[in-house]
Amino acid sequence: MPSQPIPGSTGEILTCLPSAYQPHAATGLLHLPRFIAKAKYVKAHGALPASYAKNYKRGMDRFLCLHLGVDPAAVEAIVQAAADDAAIDAALRELFPADLRVAAWNRSYVQKGMTESGREFLREALTNMGCADRVGEIVSVVDLIEFDEGRIA
Repeated sequence: MPSQPIPGSTGEILTCLPSAYQPHAATGLLHLPRFIAKAKYVKAHGALPASYAKNYKRGMDRFLCLHLGVDPAAVEAIVQAAADDAAIDAALRELFPADLRVAAWNRSYVQKGMTESGREFLREALTNMGCADRVGEIVSVVDLIEFDEGRIA
């Protein structure tokens, strides 16, 4: 039977975050629903658990914003100020460029971790999770997120 992460090995897990593979309904961008959900969590709770805070507005959040040419803090500010999801979507349409290059982003996103250094990162992360036997099966950072949050068995 394949191994599962050692409970707590990566810190607290937020089961309220959407799948890393869920596209944003208004744009089709992968990861954007997670970034928005993390910003909503911060709005509601004041901060993210340490396991998520270390990459908040960095990591994939930042990669997405670099792709769009926007500051991650601007996305967070929109979520903080918005009354509802419709207001968030409207403000993001104003902030984001007209051409989101969705296919290019989504392809790049699902391939994060497929370089030599990325495979080393995945190997180390899986080993630290007690799941060295899953190296080669968990092939991207997005898969690692899904695995850590229990959506890949």
